[in-house]
Amino acid sequence: MRKILVSACLLGNPVRYDGNSKALNHPLLDQWVEQGRIVSFCPEVAGGLPVPRAAAEILDGDGNAVFDRDARVTTRNGQNVTDYFVAGARRALALCQQHNISLAVLTESSPSCGSKQIYDGSFTRAPMPGVGVTTALLQRNGILVFSQHQLDAVVRQPEFAGPEK
Repeated sequence: MRKILVSACLLGNPVRYDGNSKALNHPLLDQWVEQGRIVSFCPEVAGGLPVPRAAAEILDGDGNAVFDRDARVTTRNGQNVTDYFVAGARRALALCQQHNISLAVLTESSPSCGSKQIYDGSFTRAPMPGVGVTTALLQRNGILVFSQHQLDAVVRQPEFAGPEK
């Protein structure tokens, strides 16, 4: 049975910047947990950031721009935390490769995990189209990334039902 990478905060783990979770109650998620499909992961913690930590946003672009070295991730007070985000993304990719994961469900709007939108870097919670750092790296390596609002779309993917490689 194929594994799915899922943001740890969506599974109720208090790993978000503010020390909270973003627990998602959804029957499909419950089913995947029962089936043993879930690989839980927080790229920011895996990259070396503490809980709690200062909120961070991507300045001058999105996660793709970070990997193109055109953007950086900073906290509100200007601390550059890009290296932590990149390290976490690389660990996420390594975990996906280790478990032959081709699907991920990550937290929308996060500077690591956003799959359709992130915040614009103004620290006003203003959304903009774009992807987080981890999402960018996973997508660049052929892994399909969905938000917590798209669980129904995950089960429609051929990779969901396909045999493990």
